[in-house]
Formats: sequence, structure tokens, C-alpha cells
Amino acid sequence: MQERQCVQAAWASSSHEQEVAGMQVGFIGTGSMGTILIESLLKAGVLAPRHITAANRTARKAEQLAERYPGMRVAYSNAEAAEGNDIVFLCIKPHEFRTVLKEIKRTVNDRQIVVSITSPVTIGSLESWLPAKIAKVIPSITNYMLSGALLCMYGERLSPADIAGLERLLSAIGRPVQVNERFTRVSSDISSCGPAFFSFLLQKFIDAAAVETGIPRAEAERLACEMLRGTGTLLTEGGLSPEDVQYRVAVPGGITAKGLKLMEESVGDLFHRLIGITHAKYYDEMERAASSLDSSSD
Repeated sequence: MQERQCVQAAWASSSHEQEVAGMQVGFIGTGSMGTILIESLLKAGVLAPRHITAANRTARKAEQLAERYPGMRVAYSNAEAAEGNDIVFLCIKPHEFRTVLKEIKRTVNDRQIVVSITSPVTIGSLESWLPAKIAKVIPSITNYMLSGALLCMYGERLSPADIAGLERLLSAIGRPVQVNERFTRVSSDISSCGPAFFSFLLQKFIDAAAVETGIPRAEAERLACEMLRGTGTLLTEGGLSPEDVQYRVAVPGGITAKGLKLMEESVGDLFHRLIGITHAKYYDEMERAASSLDSSSD
């Protein structure tokens, strides 16, 4: 609740709103990631509530969002959410695309940009359904803190000016990084799934410290989270690589070196198997999505 109040205060007092003055943005889907995108853009001050139209399969979710941010418009159909907006974000699951695309394909036009945030649905599939300019952007939970990457892929209909305008919007909440669509999954593993994967490892580190030594868990968690924050700064602003950090911390024959040796032996091929699992799931979802969106079946 306190964080949402901070978001509300941020858009009310921001000086950045003029950067996208007049831009209207629609959101179809206000689940977890759709809401994160909306609230992040408001928090950054790059959009005000009056710039946003939101629709959701369960309308009450969109209504609750609009109640928190007066001025935001609720649309009661997907076609209404898409109509007349400069950019339309599709924040929906793969199995929902066919229904949504059927509803909006006569509403959107070739001047609009439609952005999918769903990795298994290809740009080509969307271009076969819609006359709009198509982009795919994979956000991350880190964007809620106006940091981290946003993976960007663009269809051929977007002009350099379209791309620059979209990235100007996105750069308010993170760093737009253009990636090849064939690397969607592994890029998402790193930037979007990564926060969950490494938070899990951090949790296990914290739990072990508390169990093995008796340090209060809250204290161990505070120390570990500050460590991760500082390490992230070293790896970005500090210009160090992961190997650099290890080299600078680990004295040959010392405690850190001994710990790193144990981790090397224990981790083994864990991350190779992790990427194998995520890709198997991704290719299955991609095949299902492609079959569902095959326009020849209409």
C-alpha cells in the first residue's frame, strides 16, 4: 500500500510528463506484469493516468487500478482498449491471443504500434493478424524500480522514428535492449526469470546462515540484500565482470576461494539443465500458440 501511494505521488509531481505529451497508451490485460508496466510508467512520470486506457478479462481488476489512479480510463472490451491509442500493449497469456486478436483486428490501424509482452507469440504471427506495426517487448519485475532491461524486438513495419519513440517511453522504466527474436527465451531467462532464480539462491544462502550460526534471519536477509545491491552496482556502474568480482574478493587459499571451490563442485551443470527446462517449456508454448493463431483455420 505504501509503495502504491509513492507511485501515485510520483506521477502527480513529475516533471517528465511533457516528454510524451499527447501519447495515448492502451493496455489489454492488467494482471501482474500489465499492472507492473502501468505503475512503473506512472512512477517514472512518463505517463499520467489520463494517457492510459486499460481493459481486463475481469473488469473489476481494471476498475480497481483506475480507482487508485484517477483519470485512467477503463475499457469494457478489448476493441475499446485498442481503439485510437498510439500504442497498445498486449499483456495476456498465449492461449488468450486468438480471442483478443479477433476482437481488435478491425479496430487497430496501420498507424498504431501493438506491443506483445508474451514471448512464445511471434512477431510474424501478430503481423499476419493485424495491420498495425508490431513489436515484442519482454519486461522484468525490476522495471518496477525503474531499472533492469526490457528486451525489444521489432517487426518490419516500424520506422526508425517509431522505434525511437517506443524506446523513449520504455527508457523511463529501464534499459531497452534490442535482441534477436530467436534468442527470446534465453534472454528472458536472464533478464526476466533471473530475478526469481537468483532470489531463490539468495534465500537459500540466508536460510543456511541462520540455521548454521543462529544469526537472526532478518539480520542475515538485510545483509544479503545489501550485498546483492552493492554487487549489482559493481557489475554495472563499476564496470566489473563476474570474474573480476571473484578475483578481487578471493585471496588464493583463503576463505572465499575455498567457498568458491565448493560451489563449483556442487553447482555442476545446474544452469545448463535450467536453460534446457525453460526452453523445452517455451518451444511447447510456441508450438501451441502458432497452432492457435494459424489464420488459415478460420
